[in-house]
Amino acid sequence: MHEPEQVFVLHTRPYRESSLLIDLFSLRGRFRVVYRAARNRLGSQVRPFQLFECELRGRTELKSVSRMEPLSPPVLLKGDALFSGLYLNELVVRLLLPEDPHPAVFHQYAATLHSLSSGSSIEPPLRTFEWSLLDELGYGFSLEVDNQGNSIDPSGIYRFVPDEGLELIIQYQPGAFHGSELLSLARADWNTPDTLKAAKRLMRQAYAPLLDGKPLVSRELFFK
Repeated sequence: MHEPEQVFVLHTRPYRESSLLIDLFSLRGRFRVVYRAARNRLGSQVRPFQLFECELRGRTELKSVSRMEPLSPPVLLKGDALFSGLYLNELVVRLLLPEDPHPAVFHQYAATLHSLSSGSSIEPPLRTFEWSLLDELGYGFSLEVDNQGNSIDPSGIYRFVPDEGLELIIQYQPGAFHGSELLSLARADWNTPDTLKAAKRLMRQAYAPLLDGKPLVSRELFFK
């Protein structure tokens, strides 16, 4: 028997006749378990966006759930907030290696779910989570200094270059950023629509190489 741990459910799928395969996220990373006979018992209660205490058993790579109890009421997400929560889950499943601990991402994930459930704007917490995950994966870059080590000029125009960061360019091109937008992002100043749009555009560009060109299912659902 393994020590109890706090987990979030990222995804579930049917397994054999009556069990579930569950992707979980905890302080020790993401991992997959089997919940035997869950579809006959508590399967309907094993849902995303809720914190559980979980005990596992088994010596193989695919552990079995011996106990799983909710530690808090489910976070009820609707509309855009629901699609945003599914987007978070898909990012974690796609980009974190199995059993690779990222405590900072776990805590930021929990905080983001809370923000999404509050009914306030979804954009700031989403962009904050994306940046935190990017940084934890080792792909973070400065928003105040360009790839030549020079301070970002508020009146300059920049483009994002994977593995390098921000590069000063002579004239505007599609997908580029104004220096003033980048400095607002560095301050986490979400007060203008242009800053929010720039943040979303920048994160899309930064994540594209990490996702190997494969579209996110949650993103497709969002635009249907």
